[in-house]
Amino acid sequence: MRKICYSVAMSLDGFVSGPNGEADWIVMDPEIDFGAIFARFDTVLMGRRTFEITQAQGQSGAMPGVTSVVVSRTLRPQDHPDITIIGDDLRGALMQLRSAPGKDIWLFGGGALFRSVLDLGLVDTVEVAVIPVLLGGGVPLLPPGEGRTRLRLLNSKVYKATGTVMLEYAVDRS
Repeated sequence: MRKICYSVAMSLDGFVSGPNGEADWIVMDPEIDFGAIFARFDTVLMGRRTFEITQAQGQSGAMPGVTSVVVSRTLRPQDHPDITIIGDDLRGALMQLRSAPGKDIWLFGGGALFRSVLDLGLVDTVEVAVIPVLLGGGVPLLPPGEGRTRLRLLNSKVYKATGTVMLEYAVDRS
């Protein structure tokens, strides 16, 4: 079964983007092997707001060589033929996606979809690059929801050049 991995950069005060969706505060550490990170995934899962931000930045929302899946009740599939749109039955669609052959699934973008997928019990790992900046506001890593989720530390690494701390947790289902 493929894993759903929430892999994201976060400010030290807990935001994954600024108040207007800005990500200019994310530093690209030269030690981080982004090619290896991206090679783990063949599917990217995002919500409508993240999809619209990527489009506003001049991207199509579809990533080359990767299946793009957008969760939205308002986007119409005929308007976006290069992506898969999940409108209803998020659990069923994600279970089908997880059981299909392929690499892991990258849960990409803001915290609202992360909260929904986490509440369904379908997030397998949470991978956070903590960037040493305080934004003071923005999109939180995780909006309020149904309760606690226990995590188990799998790996951690400090990147001294930028002060970034990479944390990798498994969702504890026990």
